[in-house]
Amino acid sequence: MRSLLTHLDRRTFDLIAAREWPGAQRVLPRLTRSANHGLLWFGLAAGAAALGGRPMRRAALRGVASLAVASATVNTLGKRSVRRQRPLLDTVPVIRQLHRQPITSSFPSGHAASAVAFATGVAMENKWWGLALAPVAASVAFSRVYTGVHYPGDVLAGAALGAGAAFAVRGFAPTRAQLAPPARPRAEAPALPGGRGLVVVANQGSGQRSGPRPDRAEEVHGVLPQAEVTVCGDPDGPSLDKALEDAAERARTLGGALGVLGGDGTVNAAAAVAVRHGLPLAVLPGGTLNHFAYDLGIETHAAAARAVETGEAVAVDVARFRAGPHLEGRQFVNTFSIGAYPELVRIRERWAGKIGAWPAGVLAAWEVLRTAEPLTVRINGEQRAVWLLFVGNCQYRGLGFAPVRRHDLADGVLDVRVVHGGRLARTRLLLAALTGTPRSSPVLGEARLSRLRVSDLPADTGLAFDGEVAAAPSELTLEKQNEALTVYRLLPE
Repeated sequence: MRSLLTHLDRRTFDLIAAREWPGAQRVLPRLTRSANHGLLWFGLAAGAAALGGRPMRRAALRGVASLAVASATVNTLGKRSVRRQRPLLDTVPVIRQLHRQPITSSFPSGHAASAVAFATGVAMENKWWGLALAPVAASVAFSRVYTGVHYPGDVLAGAALGAGAAFAVRGFAPTRAQLAPPARPRAEAPALPGGRGLVVVANQGSGQRSGPRPDRAEEVHGVLPQAEVTVCGDPDGPSLDKALEDAAERARTLGGALGVLGGDGTVNAAAAVAVRHGLPLAVLPGGTLNHFAYDLGIETHAAAARAVETGEAVAVDVARFRAGPHLEGRQFVNTFSIGAYPELVRIRERWAGKIGAWPAGVLAAWEVLRTAEPLTVRINGEQRAVWLLFVGNCQYRGLGFAPVRRHDLADGVLDVRVVHGGRLARTRLLLAALTGTPRSSPVLGEARLSRLRVSDLPADTGLAFDGEVAAAPSELTLEKQNEALTVYRLLPE
């Protein structure tokens, strides 16, 4: 059986070598050289990370991780376990042959493994980009036979190994689709085909873009042509607060829903209006970070539009902070912080796409701890010196002092994290960051609460919530409003 497979492998190699492939002579040798050492795939990943949004960066990172696992497996196990000579080049036209012939074992093909691993890993996060890469990956794999450096069986084995590497990476690092927010508690919301009955406030000022800003109304009408759109954020346009109030009144008249296109600060304002008027909210991500939309599982306008048209929605928590028991206060849907946390997040987000989340978290911790000074406050009646106080609306995942994302937006808790001051606190926390064990550091305190009281705040203390900054009063109470907001999002089938 083995000899038969070997014979078929060599026979197929000879048939490919003897055949003329139109256009391949100018393309495939160059393509196979561009994929040496994974340079082609690293270049594509770097371009996607630089020019794409967060979903593209995540897909690029998964592709590179899959490639790394595949390459390591080929070089440490594959080529050492099966010693196979490279094909004889007698039947391969000289013009196709590579100037430098590889000298390692022919089995399996490392180029094919890397190509398929990268394309498969990308497809697990973004199927359309994965489909676009599939012909490129297949061409790289075929080029190894075309140029005479591998038998077809070597390429098929490499491709299988590459696909396996991508699935192995998914096993210990699940995709965002695998970790989609729970589809509960489901909530009632009207189905609005084409967006009829949806009144959207689009913030022209959201996001960080160079060059001309897109027409926000066209963005909405591109996915929901019958929605009504009010654009704010221009000098001549209405203020965000007025636009949201008018839109909510109009949506109530139509028996529809309120929509918002913008970043987390805009979404926060819209959520407060939606809760007050008892309206479901449709969120179209249009800001720089879009934490709430992404944690909800909405990464594109098309995904939000499908949920609106089918009436699929869930109830999510909001959190509120107020200066006294009888004051109305403000709400947040993502995070609230006092101290150095806003600066830590800013530094981490700036570098995460370039050097990765863990190194960016270490860099942010170092920079913040190098320049910050602790505050002396009372937390639930106990006096503490703290560098920062972070409170999340629902539990976050990620490094203990730099949480990243949430899985459940209706878990009923405030995610409270405190970085304490004290003797050698800077050094101890930085060591925890470097070793990847911030949760075990005594400098970091964590709790899951439904209510939190902070008092004796210094007069010049600032606070940040959902990207907005304000002066902090001397006393604050934070508490949950469980399942207070209905939001459109697609539900698993």
